[in-house]
Amino acid sequence: MCTRFFIEPDNEEFREIIAQARRSKLAEQFLKAGSPLIASGEVRPTALVPVIAPNTKGEICVFPMKWGFQIPGHPLIVNARSETAAVRPAFRESWEKHRCVIPASWYFEWEHFPTPSGKMKTGEKYAIQPRNASLTFLCGLYRMEEGFPVFAVLTREPTEALRKIHDRMPLILPRERIAEWVRPETKPETMLSRAVTDLVAEKAG
Repeated sequence: MCTRFFIEPDNEEFREIIAQARRSKLAEQFLKAGSPLIASGEVRPTALVPVIAPNTKGEICVFPMKWGFQIPGHPLIVNARSETAAVRPAFRESWEKHRCVIPASWYFEWEHFPTPSGKMKTGEKYAIQPRNASLTFLCGLYRMEEGFPVFAVLTREPTEALRKIHDRMPLILPRERIAEWVRPETKPETMLSRAVTDLVAEKAG
């Protein structure tokens, strides 16, 4: 699962990403609708954040998007499994044509472990990011809802090192694969083997 991530505003590259999102006409439209852009701190579902996606000309741009798909009759959907997104009705079209990347400084995960009764218990909170990386690029899917773009974060099976924390992790790509991932003509299943797997996890306060 991925239900929290962090934006570090002191990162120069992140400041430019945020500035690009603010220059988008969508930022003003979202603000008029009561949704300001989150530019720092811990990000939760329903927040408006900068997201990398192609514009109508196919150029890689940054747009503000809100976190979570609203499916009638269902709770807010913030994650999508990369293994099944291609066949799930809620995600199929986005998987094929509307992929995005959500920049983060790191993401958060809470340790999950079974109790003697068999129930799962939540433990320590961890901050997780690729080793020696200044940004974490979370893969996502987006779509339009009531004239505004929204996104969900794709997840995958965890690495062996992270399995002790949780049974899922976000799908993360290296910086040099961002443009290829978001291009509509790319076959997304061919990108899954290129995911970042060398991550570090530190206990978060």
